[in-house]
Amino acid sequence: MRGPPARTGPVFRVKALSKTYRSGLLEVHALRCVDFEAAQGEFVVILGPSGSGKSTFLNIVGGLDRASSGEVWFKDHQLTAASEAELTRYRRDHVGFVFQFYNLVPSLTARENVQLVTEIAHNPMPVDDALALVGLSERRDHFPAQLSGGEQQRVAIARAIAKQPEVLLCDEPTGALDSRTGIRVLEALTEVNRAVGATTLVITHNAAIRDIADRVVRFADGRIAEESRNAARKTPAEVSW
Repeated sequence: MRGPPARTGPVFRVKALSKTYRSGLLEVHALRCVDFEAAQGEFVVILGPSGSGKSTFLNIVGGLDRASSGEVWFKDHQLTAASEAELTRYRRDHVGFVFQFYNLVPSLTARENVQLVTEIAHNPMPVDDALALVGLSERRDHFPAQLSGGEQQRVAIARAIAKQPEVLLCDEPTGALDSRTGIRVLEALTEVNRAVGATTLVITHNAAIRDIADRVVRFADGRIAEESRNAARKTPAEVSW
């Protein structure tokens, strides 16, 4: 398993990023001139109400959507100038995604769901190591219907990190969970961030989660309204909501 690398230059550099959606004569400005950087191995929590632009931002830096203007760089690769094939390789080789809904294959066990990713990755970790990292070694042969919501989300995290991504992007990973289960999922994410060294961006509506981050970014009206850095990170078990 890859250990956390030494922190060097920024993994992401975002400059004057804007995104406009058009429907007939209507224009919706989802992002307005956003500047952002994230360091290697950094854990960033992104807050903001619905419609503030945070999911659009995550989709663009993850190579799932394209900007209307501005630049997004992953290390020395300009994502905003990349072809569709280049974005596909970027997502496959460098990015792990975790969403609110788990998107597991119902007919496959937890182990088999994770194995799907390792079969296309260049340098995957062993499947059982990924499941152990999120505390699910004893549940590896269970199907999704036999797992709780929190366990299914932890399988999704194991699947995302099994290819040893340099970036882990999480959109409301605890949004469908109660607080106790959500804490287990956050424990899995912070452990992955520590053990694998993946730069981790977590979108959430839950302001309490900000305490587990290195840095907190708050979006409002398509802009970054506020940034702050935690002098000391709390553990997920110390967070209540």
